[in-house]
Amino acid sequence: MTDEELLKEAKDAMEKAYAPYSHFKVGAALLSKEGKAFSGCNVENASYGASICAERNAMTNAVSGGCTSVSRIAIVSSGGGFTYPCGICRQFLSEFMDKDGTVILCDSEKGIKRIPFGELFPFPFDKNSLNE
Repeated sequence: MTDEELLKEAKDAMEKAYAPYSHFKVGAALLSKEGKAFSGCNVENASYGASICAERNAMTNAVSGGCTSVSRIAIVSSGGGFTYPCGICRQFLSEFMDKDGTVILCDSEKGIKRIPFGELFPFPFDKNSLNE
């Protein structure tokens, strides 16, 4: 699957977002090492803290589908600009992203940006942190 196809999957997911409070829809689509795509959208809640981001939604869909290793994730938003994953999502994704995994972002005016996940989140708390 190309980056552009993965971005389309993310855009399709974004259209399903439930964002009645922020009106900021986000879609994410990720690709497993086996080449299977999983997507998710943000789902807000009146209590705000119970909301879930698109990236974690996509990842939990992947885990439910038997995937625990991700090579790429594409993220888009209704804001039209580059939309980076929040801190919680970065930590959550660090459990499953390949060390050389890529985050693909799209800006409606500037085009596509590809960032190595390790650059976006260089020092995750992980199982090695528990032993230090």
